Amino acid sequence: MRWWDIDPVLALEKDLFPDDAWSRGMFWSELAHARGVGSTRRYVVAYEDGRLVGYGGLAAGEDLADVQTIAVARDHWGSGLGARLLTELLRHATAFEVAEVMLEVRVDNTRAQKLYERFGFEPIGFRRGYYQPGNVDALVMRLTTEKAPDESAPHEKTPGGTAPDATPGDEKATEEKNHG
Repeated sequence: MRWWDIDPVLALEKDLFPDDAWSRGMFWSELAHARGVGSTRRYVVAYEDGRLVGYGGLAAGEDLADVQTIAVARDHWGSGLGARLLTELLRHATAFEVAEVMLEVRVDNTRAQKLYERFGFEPIGFRRGYYQPGNVDALVMRLTTEKAPDESAPHEKTPGGTAPDATPGDEKATEEKNHG
């Protein structure tokens, strides 16, 4: 994502998340941390026929990354775009050499939760009242990117952090909103 993507991103953001949309300043702040030596953010966008149809963002620290947001235009729900954006974010997490990737997802967004589970994310807790002003709880999910010695082979993670059987499907990762 670059500065010229902010206006179309804001339009999609407000359409999908009218109650808790990120502000222009929030996106500018994220982009300020996405360039140069020591950058800690990666934001990706998807365009079709010159129109922004999706975006996603990742923040990374020492051993931990956090999926900040994923959004897909309503007319692209079910196209696999959410899975492709998540794949790209996990590729960036691998480049940051983190051991874990975290995210928050609305408890009422089961389709996004299923997408994350397909990629190997596991629920680890809740954040009560996380999404405001609606006071909606968030399910916290974690993906461990390094294989632990006691993990069984069928659940083994690939170097990119995705489960071997993770394939794009008809999830609408756009209903999910992460504020990290």
